[in-house]
Amino acid sequence: MGATASHLGKDLLSEYQELTFLTKQEILLAHKRFTELLSREDKNLPDPRAPTEAILTLPELKSNPFRERIVRVFSTSESRDGLTFEDFLDLLSAFSDSATLEIKSHYAFRIFDFDDDGTLDENDLEKLVNCLTGETEETRLTPDEMKQLISNILEESDIDKDGTVNLSEFQHVISRSPDFVSSFKIVL
Repeated sequence: MGATASHLGKDLLSEYQELTFLTKQEILLAHKRFTELLSREDKNLPDPRAPTEAILTLPELKSNPFRERIVRVFSTSESRDGLTFEDFLDLLSAFSDSATLEIKSHYAFRIFDFDDDGTLDENDLEKLVNCLTGETEETRLTPDEMKQLISNILEESDIDKDGTVNLSEFQHVISRSPDFVSSFKIVL
């Protein structure tokens, strides 16, 4: 399914449109933006990978507190470093206005699951809160505040009371949050 960075054929464009929540125009724009992230040498490779550092310079990700996790979750490389064009399309598709609540919540869960163990435990929740509040002295919660907040989150979300939030519990909580779908987006 790959194409050189300089060309995106009509058939491939149609295939990408069928496999994503993106329009042809959005795919073409994504391809242009992706190609701009590549070095001159990489543009001639059959399936180039844009380095993480380049992806993180995109204005749409630059101020996102989860930018590194987003790249890691969508990267298909063994080292989880950098994105192919198809990885980039998957990212944009999941964050598009047309993506379903189920898709968006699935990827949000994976982004928040910092240790990639399939659950949100106290450590994941603490990292999540720190990402959202910033990790400066002025914004960081005290240990007692953090403990209370995590306790409140688990009380609300941990339906089976196992001390963690699994994907279905997370999706249940998200389904009650009307702002989630509209706020979980990246538009090029």
